Amino acid sequence: MTGQTCDISNLCQFGWYDWVYFRDEKASFPYPKEVLGRCLGPSKSFGNAMPQWVLVRSGKVVCVTTLRCLNKAEIDSEIEKSKREDFDKEIKSKLGDSLSPAEVMTNMTPPEEPVDDPNIPEADEVRDINDFDELLGAEVLLPQDGEHMRSATVVKRVLDENGRVKGTYSSNPMLDTRVYEVMFPDGELKKYSANVIAENMFAQTDSDGHQYNILDEIIAHRSTGEALKKEDGWHIDRKGRRSRRLTTRGWYFNVQWKDGTQQWISLKDLKESNPVEIAEYVQKCDLIGEPAFAWWVPYTLKKRDRIIASVCARTKKKTHKYGIRVPNTVAEAYALDRENGNTLWRDAIREEMKNTEVAFKFLVDGEKPPPGYECAPLHLIFDVKMDFTRKARLVFGGHRTVDPEGSTYAGVVSRESVRIAFTYAALMGLDIMAADIQNAYLSAPCSQKYYTVCGPEFGSELQGHVAIIVRALYGGKSSGKDFRDHLRDCMLHLGYESCLADPDVWMRKSHKDDGTEYWEYMLLYTDDCLCVSHLPSAALGDLGKYFTLKPGSIGPPKIYLGGKVSEMVLPNGEKAWAFSASQYVQEAVKNLERQLEERGMKLTVKASAPIASGYRPELDVSPELDPDDASHYQSLIGILRWIVELGRIDICCEVSMLSSHLALPREGHLQQVYHIFAYLKQKQMLVWFFDATYPVIDASEFPRQDWSSFYGDVHEEVPDNAPEPLGYEFVMRAYVDADHAGDKLTRRSRTGFLIFLNMAPIYWLSKKQNGVETSSFGSEFVAMKQCCEYIRGLRYKLRMMGIPVKDPTFIYGDNKSVLCNASIPESNLKKKMLSTAFHFTREGAAKDEWRSTYIKSEENAADVLTKAQSGPTRIKKVQMFMWDI
Repeated sequence: MTGQTCDISNLCQFGWYDWVYFRDEKASFPYPKEVLGRCLGPSKSFGNAMPQWVLVRSGKVVCVTTLRCLNKAEIDSEIEKSKREDFDKEIKSKLGDSLSPAEVMTNMTPPEEPVDDPNIPEADEVRDINDFDELLGAEVLLPQDGEHMRSATVVKRVLDENGRVKGTYSSNPMLDTRVYEVMFPDGELKKYSANVIAENMFAQTDSDGHQYNILDEIIAHRSTGEALKKEDGWHIDRKGRRSRRLTTRGWYFNVQWKDGTQQWISLKDLKESNPVEIAEYVQKCDLIGEPAFAWWVPYTLKKRDRIIASVCARTKKKTHKYGIRVPNTVAEAYALDRENGNTLWRDAIREEMKNTEVAFKFLVDGEKPPPGYECAPLHLIFDVKMDFTRKARLVFGGHRTVDPEGSTYAGVVSRESVRIAFTYAALMGLDIMAADIQNAYLSAPCSQKYYTVCGPEFGSELQGHVAIIVRALYGGKSSGKDFRDHLRDCMLHLGYESCLADPDVWMRKSHKDDGTEYWEYMLLYTDDCLCVSHLPSAALGDLGKYFTLKPGSIGPPKIYLGGKVSEMVLPNGEKAWAFSASQYVQEAVKNLERQLEERGMKLTVKASAPIASGYRPELDVSPELDPDDASHYQSLIGILRWIVELGRIDICCEVSMLSSHLALPREGHLQQVYHIFAYLKQKQMLVWFFDATYPVIDASEFPRQDWSSFYGDVHEEVPDNAPEPLGYEFVMRAYVDADHAGDKLTRRSRTGFLIFLNMAPIYWLSKKQNGVETSSFGSEFVAMKQCCEYIRGLRYKLRMMGIPVKDPTFIYGDNKSVLCNASIPESNLKKKMLSTAFHFTREGAAKDEWRSTYIKSEENAADVLTKAQSGPTRIKKVQMFMWDI
């Protein structure tokens, strides 16, 4: 007794010897057929818990995963009854019945492996020995003599004396104990278990599954007819000037790797990974005069010491992944299957072509495409997943087609809209569910006129036929737009309307069980759907009538746009959604540490703040980075920018400061980037909440002033086409600050502001101002104007999303002069250069769009967005918008 309820759905769905229809996966594409059979019960030795053993017409028992019971129309149909009668007669003739079993046929083909027990059913080995062995043919380094690692090939599985496989199968490769025979280059055979083979595979590949070979020596070379002759090695332009032809075609080298294997590699690939070794070999063989070498070998030999220091002497093994050879063409995939004695690549191709068959309209043999259609190439891309499953993907050759007019992008909802939706859900007590659309592009009709000529991947029956492309395919230049337009039509059909402030936010009226009306939202990020509703499963069910939703993706969101999402209970008892970049941060830090380890470096263990105290990046005079390190610096800044977008507001200012030096980074800048990652490693678990709790606002600090004598009777403009406001209203707050002349080199100031809806941070900004201000008053007023401009746009968006906006936005600042000019009608402007910002902020106050008040700098959360800080003061301000869990 375990106390757990067992899943018996595989026992309850089908009865013993029930009539079923199952899909024959080996039927010729594009006509998959349903085959009649008898269900014999669940299979326990293959796949998940749902496969069933089925008796087919030939008398064999097969394991199938896609089957169904007969419906009422099929049970009552006379044609179907005759099919079932013929089936029973054929089974009786082959197997007999319980009273008269059939005689054993003497002309049967003997099995490939000896079997002692004649009562073992044939189906026991159908999907376990030959058809679905992912490791056969894999190449991996294994210890041959207990010490030296040698390249070995998996050749077959080991059977016991009864003809059964030794060991136990597991879908987890590290728990698979089946025993295999592997062959080493000298012909020696040894036995290893599957988990040992898998462990060595993972240890010898990178995170993408690619293996790296270390060069030992170059043995030989050869050239083909494509190689240029010496007399053709020069190009002469119209003015008679000669220049060398830059080519590497037609030359191949036989290299020996450190694992003892040999391989012919093209000059193009080997030149990138081992330029010095190739140059020295070419010099030794007196080949420098050949056109393929003359343009680069002399320079390489001259600069060999510098090149050796910057180029790693290894080449990526592009032909293999996780030790398994990856084909480039369909013919090569079929050849690998024949060589390995299985159909894994063929099955992957068949599955992909079955999924994409809806994208084509096949013409009869000899029929030409309609006028106006252009030929577009298609090709398959092959891959191996981490569990050694083979994968094929049919791709449209969009790079060889003309560019369509207009936008070609799929819809992408803004991150600001996502944050508003999460906070709105907490405010209204609504649920949130997410889902992914399966094969999204294939569900949309193709807007371009293209056809293709079927290749071998379409099957022998269709090879050479013309097929019209009627659905959007991956790789097509207009596929993203086609899917967006198709999804838009569906949303309109379901009664949604697109938000005018964000076209990828879809909304329709709904009401809760108590009659409260609200706006139900569907946020679309390409094929990712996020639904905010009191019944999100029903809303996604409506969408699922027109699109296939991935079953495992439907449910409360766990990861959205790279951030970790969870619903939590706050200390005040209110429920709110928490958003954290912890998972992305952990992976980013882990990848950087791996790169630093290769350089003999590691992150500092003392990083209480993002950058070192007192460091000013604009004053850094350390040496400039070389091109490789500069590219490394730029990629790390890109990662940090995305981490800021995922909610790490606490590093926003420091990342913005270092981003100003992307064009000419220095060694000191790179060290400070490493310092930020060290800080993130120590502060991985910082989260922020979409907390809809209403803040306490002291109305006496925000009095309404009489501006009529200065700006007349003005009111905030409300869009005429805004939807009806439903539900509760947010309280909008803003914290604004500026660091006057913060850049010690250009003396430009930095603006920082942070916007809250109730207690949830919605938007943050840290940016250097465009001009130089002569006083802190000027820089603070520019920051106030930038903050008010954003507030006006946010108020518009909320109204266009149907959320009530009645009260003004409450702005907090720490410069009394600016607040006095912005909130007191009688105040006068002393600096005419700020007149635009002066009247913009004052007119907004006259319209009661915002009101402002003074707070101390120690209480201003925006202070961390304008200057690098450390110590207790920084911690106190960060805790105003983030939690450390």
